[in-house]
Amino acid sequence: MRAIRFQEPLRLMHVDVSEPGDPGPGQALVRTHRMGICGTDISGYLGKMPFFSYPRVPGHELGVEVLAVADDVTGVKVGDRCSVEPYMNCGYCYACRSGHPNCCESLEVIGVMIDGGLCERFLIRAGKLHPSRDLSMEQLAIVETLAIGRHATNRGEPQAGQHVMIIGAGPIGLATLEFTRLSRATITVLDMNPERLQFCKSNYGVAHTILYTGEGTELERALEITNGDRYSVVTDATGSWQSMSNAVQYVAHTGSLVYVGITTQEISFPHPALHKPELTLKASRNALPDDFPAIIELIEDGTINTEPWITHRTTFDSVVDDFDSFTQPETGVIKAVISVAD
Repeated sequence: MRAIRFQEPLRLMHVDVSEPGDPGPGQALVRTHRMGICGTDISGYLGKMPFFSYPRVPGHELGVEVLAVADDVTGVKVGDRCSVEPYMNCGYCYACRSGHPNCCESLEVIGVMIDGGLCERFLIRAGKLHPSRDLSMEQLAIVETLAIGRHATNRGEPQAGQHVMIIGAGPIGLATLEFTRLSRATITVLDMNPERLQFCKSNYGVAHTILYTGEGTELERALEITNGDRYSVVTDATGSWQSMSNAVQYVAHTGSLVYVGITTQEISFPHPALHKPELTLKASRNALPDDFPAIIELIEDGTINTEPWITHRTTFDSVVDDFDSFTQPETGVIKAVISVAD
């Protein structure tokens, strides 16, 4: 069976792998139709993702078709089109027992810690499949990115009328923006890429944007926007240790700072910057099971328009040649999707 594998950083190749076999108890056999390329995949390719191991078949943003199910499976059936919840949790640890399977102590994310969906067929727990009769395979493939944004937004808990800043207008920042706008907060997006800031203005009507230039004027602009109050919620979706270290300066007294991006580097800032404003610091990891059906419903009813998201497409046969270009800012990628099967 055909698959594509990261052999090591910067080395992506076609490989033959064993057929997955028949579903065991609680499992489904699925065919991959579409895979979204995520920041995690880019970081894994570049060797910058702390949870990534090699060699690895990537693929956790997936639109799949159910080919077969075990006799004990009732939640999905053959022929269903599904989004995949890629977080394989144990169900027994403290986090799982507390209702937080997204940060299970022994979590294995498909396509990151274990092989994922950039192959023709694979087995998965049927309970991790979320079906839709209406969404396309491309739409199903980007539900997981949106789920990360929904969870990050819920971690920050923005309220109507508050000033909220999102740092980083890549896919995870945009996913956070999707749900922050539903809170009716006043949003500012900060990024170093003017094209991405224009994307936020054109597609989401973002009230305020700040272009990071490295000249130290960003805080002045933020204070102008908030009339000196700074931001009730700041979410950093960059994965840059420098940005994550500096983000604290934008948070209002008693505000919250949410890290949804991941870095392998240390983050540092003076303790008074945290203590004096009684700032709340939170991490946001993955998403919760309920995020997936909620997002599918929001796309189905038109609350979320996925049309602007997918800016680049490639095929299973071409992705090895195309992948490196998706890591280059000048390519202008918001979301690239791989067609694995028709």
